[in-house]
Amino acid sequence: MKPYLQVEDLTKSYGDRMLFDSITFGVNEGDKIGVIAKNGTGKSTLLRLLSGHESPDSGAITFRNDLRVGFLDQSPIFEPGTTLMSNLLPAIHENDHEEWNREDRVRQMLSQLGIDDAELIVDHLSGGQIKRAALARVLLGAPDLLILDEPTNHLDISTVEWLENYLSRQRITLLMVTHDRYFLDRVCNKIIEIDMKQIFTYDGNFDYYLRRREERLEALTGELAKVKNTLRREQEWMRRQPQARAGKARFRINAFYDLKERASVRYDERNIDPSEVKSSYIGSKIFEAKGVSKRFGEKVILDDFTYTFARYEKVGIVGENGVGKSTFIKMLQGIVSQDAGEWNVGETVRFGYYSQDGLNLPAGKRVIDAITDITEDVVVNGTSHYTPMQFLNRFLFSPADQQKYISTLSGGEMRRLNLAAVLITQPNFLILDEPTNDLDIMTLGILEEYLRNFKGCVIVISHDRFFLDSIVDHLFVMEGNGVIKDFPGNYTDYRNYLKELKAAQAQETAKSQQSAAPSSNREAKQRPRRMSFKERKEYEALTAEIDALTQEKNDLEAMFNSGENIPDIAEKAARYSSVKDILDEKELRWLELSELE
Repeated sequence: MKPYLQVEDLTKSYGDRMLFDSITFGVNEGDKIGVIAKNGTGKSTLLRLLSGHESPDSGAITFRNDLRVGFLDQSPIFEPGTTLMSNLLPAIHENDHEEWNREDRVRQMLSQLGIDDAELIVDHLSGGQIKRAALARVLLGAPDLLILDEPTNHLDISTVEWLENYLSRQRITLLMVTHDRYFLDRVCNKIIEIDMKQIFTYDGNFDYYLRRREERLEALTGELAKVKNTLRREQEWMRRQPQARAGKARFRINAFYDLKERASVRYDERNIDPSEVKSSYIGSKIFEAKGVSKRFGEKVILDDFTYTFARYEKVGIVGENGVGKSTFIKMLQGIVSQDAGEWNVGETVRFGYYSQDGLNLPAGKRVIDAITDITEDVVVNGTSHYTPMQFLNRFLFSPADQQKYISTLSGGEMRRLNLAAVLITQPNFLILDEPTNDLDIMTLGILEEYLRNFKGCVIVISHDRFFLDSIVDHLFVMEGNGVIKDFPGNYTDYRNYLKELKAAQAQETAKSQQSAAPSSNREAKQRPRRMSFKERKEYEALTAEIDALTQEKNDLEAMFNSGENIPDIAEKAARYSSVKDILDEKELRWLELSELE
């Protein structure tokens, strides 16, 4: 494999805060690398260093000569007053799709990303549209190396799945930061983790990374226990031997302080700890929607929606961007009024609303003051009392962090603060609108565990498929024009249902076309078409191929789950992804032919 990029002894800090110290790694042609780390430990900074948007304190970043690099910033910028077309046309690589009309190429890429008008002025775009347009711009450049910072943020699920398939199938080298775990699992063949200011590389997909990482942490925990035991012995020596603190023992004293520093390292995975923050009591009556309707001009959000919400129900809301998901949950809380119908909410219901727009906490206040304004006494389980400072500690705001002004917080810190501000009131009905944006993977896992055990009701809007699968019992599928369908299952169940439905519709269409086709005689009209000799051979070959592919897929899964060291794991992971795609295609064709049996 050709080396595309080599990073050697890279160091970066902000003031006295060290992000990474002398890290070294390489990117080779064909690598599809996911970068994982806790919030605030340098993921985005690393990408900005590699893309040339920031400079390191020391170290070297070396690219292969003439390498085309495309970079998607987490907060992309376009020149005000310009159209999408004028921004994207120059991005097209000169050798890319020469047979295409260049403007058609721009329109096609935008359409695939959910934007239908290439002449839109960038000033009028939403944050989500800006992200999509920036993604289109970088993909149109056909780079050799693609660097993406949170590419799935602000994309609806269907667009995320399109991008996932696009990146999986393209022969492209990729380095990206994303919290979407299904995306990481299906696209990446290598994971780089930033932890304790160092780099740890795992040659496999996200599932492989999780297993190997657990082994690493167990080893580190064992090492830490040994260090602490040694430190206790050295502390005894230091107390007993004050006269030895010079001369020959100087090396041992230096080693003692080194041990002390190593023993202070925390391998604590919990970025937040809301485990003791319970919901207040919730009665049997939650809410009833009776004939609720809402429209904005010609756009229908709800049309005669009727539903009775049950106790402890956990539901996900999915649908394309713009169908009214956020409007729906605002109507439920009375933030937006309906045109007709009514919501009857139970007396014991206490909403906790985690909005993608945040809580509008005053930027000029300190963190501790903003939380104290909400309550000065946090009561947990009706008995335990916390001060606001103690409560914030559970969300990883140290005493120093609590003195920060809200205006200085990072995106991840703001998310944690908003979550703390919602949970501090002990709601029993949580309404979460895109809660996963800007949360790292470790924090997401803890939040999922909390929500699974939450003794109350939950409505969640999210494009994070793993998050939905982990939490919800069923889905409200908003299809547009006011139509909401209740699907009894999680998101993966729903996608499998759609896949089966699409296959069945394809078969029905094929049958209709066959029955409508003109025939030269009456017998041919009445008798269903049989397989041709060529189709019979294809059918028999497909049967054998599907059996072989299924066996290969099962063998690969068994290998991945064995826990054994797999030297060529990246190649095996890529083959596994390819086998699944080929198997889907061949099974669909087999179904079509089986109808002719």
